[in-house]
Amino acid sequence: MSTGANRAIWGSKIGFVLAASGSAIGLGNIVFFGANAYRYGGGAFYLPYLTALLVLGLPMMIVELAIGQQERRALPGAMRRTCGKTGEFFAWWSLLNATIIAMYYITILAWSASMMFKSFGPLFADGAASVGSTFGGVLTSWMTVVFTIGIWALNVLFLSKGTRTIEAVVKLFVPLMWVFMLMLVVRGLTLDGGFDGLLYLFTPDFEGIKSPGVWQGACSQIFFSLSLGLGTMTAYASYLPKKSDTVTNAGMVSFLNCSFEFIAGVAIFSILFAFSMHPGQDTGTLGMSLVVVPTGIAQFPAMQTLIAFAFFLLMVVAGLTSSISIIESPVAALQDKFGWSRRKTLALVTIFGAAGSVAFALPQMLTINDQPAQPLGISLLELFDHWAFGYSLLVVGMVEAILIGHIYGIKKLREKINAHSRVKLGAWFDFQIKWVVPVLLGIVLLFNIAEECGLTIEALGISGRGFYIGDSKQTFDGLSAMPIVVFLTWFLITLVGALSITAHKGAQK
Repeated sequence: MSTGANRAIWGSKIGFVLAASGSAIGLGNIVFFGANAYRYGGGAFYLPYLTALLVLGLPMMIVELAIGQQERRALPGAMRRTCGKTGEFFAWWSLLNATIIAMYYITILAWSASMMFKSFGPLFADGAASVGSTFGGVLTSWMTVVFTIGIWALNVLFLSKGTRTIEAVVKLFVPLMWVFMLMLVVRGLTLDGGFDGLLYLFTPDFEGIKSPGVWQGACSQIFFSLSLGLGTMTAYASYLPKKSDTVTNAGMVSFLNCSFEFIAGVAIFSILFAFSMHPGQDTGTLGMSLVVVPTGIAQFPAMQTLIAFAFFLLMVVAGLTSSISIIESPVAALQDKFGWSRRKTLALVTIFGAAGSVAFALPQMLTINDQPAQPLGISLLELFDHWAFGYSLLVVGMVEAILIGHIYGIKKLREKINAHSRVKLGAWFDFQIKWVVPVLLGIVLLFNIAEECGLTIEALGISGRGFYIGDSKQTFDGLSAMPIVVFLTWFLITLVGALSITAHKGAQK
């Protein structure tokens, strides 16, 4: 794909919408909303989630689509043309973070694929009790490495012809995801007690809404859920015509993503209530996806094998629509920067990424500080997921809003957006990007930093739970001490640099 006027474009608007929504709808959407809603008290999470969508998620979705569409570049090129070298630097940091996420994301897909094939074998050999042991066997099997390489091969195939192959894949996979999820919803709601889960999920608890932890979790959830801060939306939008309706596109992608999360929440809660399952409050996305939900499926009165296979197939399909977008971000950016051919660029990214994924898939056991041994891949995943999602994405999003809002000038971008959008953005949009988004992301970051230092919300005497990324909370021990110092130092440099640039810009005016 070339830059400028000869750049490839999507074959149809529906192709772009399906690709972008497929990027947003991934493994986390299937259980992440349900897991967070369970953690924060069901209905207490619903209103903060919608609020975060309107004040944080949708505005940033519009910005990321707009700069890609207007500049016809992936994130680094678009940020350089709008915000100079500083913008390009943070964009490359974002893509490095996205590449790391792609590495362990594809390993999780490999674990899901392994569980999918085991649905016809040992998964339910001893009923629900065997689900955890089966997953433990997957984690310590070298077959995961084979599946990991196979998932990378599929991604290369789906990305080989750029927008042509991506569009063909998402037109098949995205509708398939909805069909599988709706089947799971219907089956869950028809179980005895399943409808009680629906009532609990959508019954607002106004006492729970008062908890700061609920709002913190909602802001983090919506930012991750919409694939913001990864460069995927900007890369996909760079293949749109300049006169596309940015506001409508952003609204459609956000609506499809959040709607999928809502129905996934219904499926998860119906299963939890039907079988009186009470996962731990700190059960993360991985545990909910590959152990808790399959354990519930194992208790279904009939068709456990078929439903389990469909559930894991849903996870693989949803994961692939996200992984191809995450990989496309660095591929498109490197092509823009160096003018390499697509084949060469995709090969380089694949070699680097697949090597990292294999590291996450290694079955060796690891013991840290006399804690129970666990697979090396899980230890690495917890560490990198914790920092990639808990800090890097949020910092990049915050800096992106500051640079676009104060350096490039959000009013200038808004005028370009309004020129071709049926729904016009007002001056309120400028205020949201310049002040509301950076402040909200900054608050979430401060909460995460405070918890990293042991200052949990409970310790500060505030009601509610803190927000955790990953399956367990990291502590100041051997593996996590160095990243804490690195990321906090980088975070402070980011703030000082962004503020100084803003001050310099103001002085020039």
